[in-house]
Amino acid sequence: MDDLYYGDYIELDTILNSQKPRSFSRMEDGNDEMLFIIIHQAYELWFKQIIFELDRVRNIFERGHINDNSDDMSNAARKLKRIVKILELVNQQVGVLETMTALDFLEFRNYLLPASGFQSKQFRLIEAKLGLKMEERHKKEYYKTTRRGSLSEADAQEVSRAESESALKGLIVSWLARMPFFDEGYWADYVSTSGASAGKFWSDYRKAYEASLSDGERGRLAEFDRAFFSEGRGDLSPEAMQSALFITLYRDLPIFQMPFELLNTLSEIDELLSNWRYRHFSMVRRMIGIRAGTGGTSGAGYLEGTLSQHYIFRELTELATFLIERSKLPELPKALREKVSFQV
Repeated sequence: MDDLYYGDYIELDTILNSQKPRSFSRMEDGNDEMLFIIIHQAYELWFKQIIFELDRVRNIFERGHINDNSDDMSNAARKLKRIVKILELVNQQVGVLETMTALDFLEFRNYLLPASGFQSKQFRLIEAKLGLKMEERHKKEYYKTTRRGSLSEADAQEVSRAESESALKGLIVSWLARMPFFDEGYWADYVSTSGASAGKFWSDYRKAYEASLSDGERGRLAEFDRAFFSEGRGDLSPEAMQSALFITLYRDLPIFQMPFELLNTLSEIDELLSNWRYRHFSMVRRMIGIRAGTGGTSGAGYLEGTLSQHYIFRELTELATFLIERSKLPELPKALREKVSFQV
């Protein structure tokens, strides 16, 4: 058997020969189209890795049970952290592309028509697998057609299949809702400072939260009641909201450290995707002003709209709205403290 060669192992010839500029044929006559192609190929390779990691995390949460004494939670958190590092790198790559000026881009822009980053199937798959719903997308009518400049019919069908599968957000919501920390049995010895006989922790926490609000924030109490007792918030049910806040409040307890890391990492992913969209928007505005995008969207205007609307884990990030000072947290009863300590 022949020795394996480095270039053969990573298919280097295939990679290095996959750049096919359309605005020039001789490299010595070339312009910035080569840079443009390589940057976008690098994006797509990193998107492929993100999808790979996302599917591994989704597989863990699809089991319906997370064993706290196994490596399930640490594996999920580690893979999500890897996605964070990839997204940090993707953001940095925008800086390389920004070395190209608007005039440089115009040298080959018309050769791209009607191709567009909007047609990145993999980026759409990432959003779908994370949990961005079609009805929540900015200019959702752009996504519902196979018009010129949009996804091909085959790619659109693949994205639709991904949207019909269990998204990570939905799996996280189900996991949060299953947590048993508010079973009355754990709170039998808990003495409520508010005199409540049921739901004692939340009665006390609500009282402490109300006391923490300034005069201008009094309306937040009704928002708190809706989020944690009646309607939930966004895609999170009241039960899921309670668990997410409880984990955040008592993050230093052993069993909550890894779940908190996971929830915090999901917010980081949202933030980094938003940063990437902002940098993309700023770059496009600098490159083409207010002209239409090559794929037929409104260009920078479309990208600007996605900034405020395409947050997937907004509810987790906004938990900070409902925090109180650490020193005023209710003391947990012994039975619950034993539950949240690692036991074999």
